[in-house]
Amino acid sequence: MSALLPPDPDLELLHTRNYETQVYLASDTELLVRGVVRDTKPPGLYIEGDPKELDIHEMHMELRVSLPDLVITAAKVEFATHPAATCPHIAGHYEKLVGLSIARGFTHKVRELFGGPRGCTHTTALIQAMAPAVVQSIWSVNVRRRLRSTGSDAAETDAQRRRQFAGNLNTCHVWEEGGEHVALIRRGERPPPPLQVTKRLRELGRDPSRWGQ
Repeated sequence: MSALLPPDPDLELLHTRNYETQVYLASDTELLVRGVVRDTKPPGLYIEGDPKELDIHEMHMELRVSLPDLVITAAKVEFATHPAATCPHIAGHYEKLVGLSIARGFTHKVRELFGGPRGCTHTTALIQAMAPAVVQSIWSVNVRRRLRSTGSDAAETDAQRRRQFAGNLNTCHVWEEGGEHVALIRRGERPPPPLQVTKRLRELGRDPSRWGQ
C-alpha cells in the first residue's frame, strides 16, 4: 500500500509518525487487536551523511477484547525501538488496561492511568489510536453476521443493530440524535450502504439496494 502522504520535494521533512491497527475475530466472543506506532527521522538529519532513515520509536501492543461488551481481557506491550534504556520499564504498567471497556469515557480513563510519568507518551497515544479501530470493527462483525445469517439468526442481527444504534448516538454530526440519519433508522428504514460499498457494487454490476438482504 502506497503512503497516504506523498513526499514534497519543496519542503524539508523533519519527522514521520505512522500508526497501524489490525483487528481480528478470534472467536464469536473475542477480538484480537494488534497495533504499532513508529517514529522515524529522515536520512542525514540526526547523523550527518547517513543515507538511512533513523527509527526513534516503535511500540507494539496486543489486546484481547471480549464481545459484545468490548472489555479488555489481556494487554501486552513491547518496546521494539526506544531512545532510552529505561523506556521498557513501564511496559508492564499497561496491564492495567485489563478490565476496561473500550466505550465512551475510555480516553479519559487512559489518561488517568497512563498520563505523564505514569506511562509512555507514545504507547498511550497508540492506545488512543487503537480504540476507535476496535469500535469500527464492530461494524465489520455485524455486517459479517448479517450477510451470513438466516432464520433464527436474523433476530440476533436485529438485536446487535439496536445496540450499535444506541452506541453511535451523538458520536458525530451524522449520528446527531435529531439528525436525518437517526430519524431514518427510527422510522424503521434501513440506511443505504456506505458510499464505498455502493460504488463497488455498481462497478461489479450489482444492485446496491439488495446489499445485506
